[in-house]
Amino acid sequence: MRLPYWEFVILVSIMFGMIAFGTDTMLPAFPNIAKDLNLSNVNKAQLIISSFILGTGIGQLISGPISDTFGRKPIITIGLGIFIIACGIAYYAKSLELMLVARFIQGLGVSAPRTVTMALIRDLYSGRKMAQVMSLAMAIFVLVPALAPSLGQLLFINFGWRSIYIAFIFFALLGLIWLNLRQPETLPVSKRKKLKANEYFDAFKLVITNASVVKYTLTLALGFGALFGYLNSAQQIFVDTFSAGMKFPLYFAIISILAAPASFINASLVMKYGMRLLATIGFALQIIFAVIILLILNTSILADQFFLTVFVIWSTIAFFLKGLYFGNLNALAMEPMGKIAGMASAIIGASATMVGILIAVFIGLAFNGTATPVLLGYIICSTAALFLMLSQSKSD
Repeated sequence: MRLPYWEFVILVSIMFGMIAFGTDTMLPAFPNIAKDLNLSNVNKAQLIISSFILGTGIGQLISGPISDTFGRKPIITIGLGIFIIACGIAYYAKSLELMLVARFIQGLGVSAPRTVTMALIRDLYSGRKMAQVMSLAMAIFVLVPALAPSLGQLLFINFGWRSIYIAFIFFALLGLIWLNLRQPETLPVSKRKKLKANEYFDAFKLVITNASVVKYTLTLALGFGALFGYLNSAQQIFVDTFSAGMKFPLYFAIISILAAPASFINASLVMKYGMRLLATIGFALQIIFAVIILLILNTSILADQFFLTVFVIWSTIAFFLKGLYFGNLNALAMEPMGKIAGMASAIIGASATMVGILIAVFIGLAFNGTATPVLLGYIICSTAALFLMLSQSKSD
């Protein structure tokens, strides 16, 4: 028995949204966090995002494989439980070190709903239909980054930035209760596999020896690297570089909402044009627009007072274009891995996330008071991704 299609899509979007909610809600609070934790360098506040995403990457290596043994729902439930406990630890943390440990554990826990939900979708759908489900879920999920910074700012202004962790707990409880009350288990006992180390390594070998899967995973990592690098520096660029002040969450919401139709457009186009073509076009356009904006911001073509507007326009385009490749790349990488969906989802997701966060740390720490490092990050990552897409066969 399946959930009604749209209810399933919304539930999936909530599971996908856990990570975005865990990052974007924190963005407006960076200066306050740096002050309360006595950080000498405000850039170090970015590590609160990086440690969380690192945890999600490593956690995927655990949650995906064990979901093939114990089922999808139990692992997602345990992961959300770990996330909730870690939120409590972070709430009381008085040092950056403990905060980073708590954030890392949060990432470990929240990796389960993100990774195992991918396998859950793969249990029910395949091919372009799977890509359509992912695209629609991403389209709804985009409301999370649209609203999260505003919610974060509202919370820390009225209740202090630590109250953000209470919001995390409530959001996790929503997903946990909905999942357990409404979603049937998608992996019956008869299809579960015993957890064996040799099978994990065999699955890892199967993934890394499939040239197509490796290329799509690397491409996904490059997309993540550019996006995570943007998120690391977004608050500083808007507030410090372009003097957006308290309007930063508003601009972030506008960007996310205007970019939201991309996933709906992709969901309607993917059945006709295919995943590979749309992703390739997405990366090509990322390069073109990033180069144009880089030139505008570093020349005297426009007066300085227009720079914020220009950056908002580019950010909207960049977020829109990622709707043309993230869902498709996930589906392309997972498509040959149906028999080991849980393990494959873990390996692909973890690899892409960890490589992506490594790229993002370099982009974030390169912040020099301008938007140039972020734009260069997009240009370099998108160029490499485009090369990988063009090197693939045209059969997808």
